[in-house]
Amino acid sequence: MAHPVDVHVGKRIRHRRWLIGMTQQQLAEKVGIKFQQIQKYETGANRVSASRLWDISDAVGVDVSFFFEGINEGEKVESDAAVSVPDDLLGDKEALDLVRSYYAIPENQRRRLFELARVLSDVA
Repeated sequence: MAHPVDVHVGKRIRHRRWLIGMTQQQLAEKVGIKFQQIQKYETGANRVSASRLWDISDAVGVDVSFFFEGINEGEKVESDAAVSVPDDLLGDKEALDLVRSYYAIPENQRRRLFELARVLSDVA
């Protein structure tokens, strides 16, 4: 059984890779490994060594600390809205595609889209 930290780090690797539109093959080539190894890291089946995590962070353009953000689930603050968010939001391809598309929109239009979404969620 995979260790929860390995699973979390793997999800964060997958999350960042999706956000920047990089395939497993592209990441593997940048890091100098086979794409199957990236698959194993992303599922938490294989533990990522410190040096490999350093290489991955460089390849995807984040600090190593990015992969550990949100690791302390007990520290989450409940919102007043009680919105139901899937536990594996980072693993949801549709959600990641939506986020990537959102950030591709020019900032002034993105702000208006955000306000529209907020109004629609308040009505629902």
